[in-house]
Amino acid sequence: MLTACFIFPVSANTAVFSQKLDIQIRYDNRSNRPSREQYRLRYYPSLNVTDAWSINSFVVTGDDFSSSHNTFGSESTDYIYARRLFMRHEGDYGKTEIGVIPTFKGRVSSTGLSKDGWITGVRHVRTLKNNSALEVVIGQLGNAQADQAFTFGNEDEYVEIEYSARMNQRHSYEASIERMVSGSFIRGEYRYRLNDQDTAFIELVQRVDSPAEKLVVGASGEFTLFTSTSPYPIEYFAYYSYIDDDFGARAELIEDFLGTGHGGSIEFSGVVSATHDLEWFVRTDVVDSVSRILAGIKLSLTQ
Repeated sequence: MLTACFIFPVSANTAVFSQKLDIQIRYDNRSNRPSREQYRLRYYPSLNVTDAWSINSFVVTGDDFSSSHNTFGSESTDYIYARRLFMRHEGDYGKTEIGVIPTFKGRVSSTGLSKDGWITGVRHVRTLKNNSALEVVIGQLGNAQADQAFTFGNEDEYVEIEYSARMNQRHSYEASIERMVSGSFIRGEYRYRLNDQDTAFIELVQRVDSPAEKLVVGASGEFTLFTSTSPYPIEYFAYYSYIDDDFGARAELIEDFLGTGHGGSIEFSGVVSATHDLEWFVRTDVVDSVSRILAGIKLSLTQ
């Protein structure tokens, strides 16, 4: 991931433009198709009109709601599209977003929609007492093709109401009801911080209009390898998942969807050079009879 961030400090009464560019290169080897070498570009321009109001956009490679990689050497997959354009207001109450908005308000859950997707509508997040928040999203979500992100009308309604809370330093949870892609869902998530480095979680999405569900159980955190020179931290993210065959189109809107059924994933990442912000990652996924190995590098440059 190559990250370039440019911020021009000016007076409080002047608009401030900032931008960020992420670049990732990876090797993708799946058991049911030939291996590929891929790249991803993510561009985030933003204009802070005032301390509270900003205009934001998102431009990314890939051609699908849950896919943002192009393949090297393939003339038919050379895509890059704007997927979002929205206004955001932030204050002591929380925040409001209007336009073609992100699919998330903060951290992306394993059962949430792809971080590279979009929703046409409005999001309001109300900050409540005791480290809790109420989120309401009303809009539309239809065509999953990236070149249609700004095509309005004739789409399915999208409604989400979510309550999230952090009970103390170790326990947090989310609960929501959703209406999207012609289906109704109830989603719950519980996270438990095992120690300063590790967190365990369980997530469940139950379809209301049919006996179908998605379940995710996993953990994330960091461990340390001791080398001859110094300790070397490695981050990990691992989970087991199950998606019912009748879960519907919502399953295909998650990050890097492989298929329905029983599955699992584990990813490791670490720093190659702290001076140059160079990182590596290795990940393996298995869903029923399909397996995949991903490996790549992320380079971050901040200016």
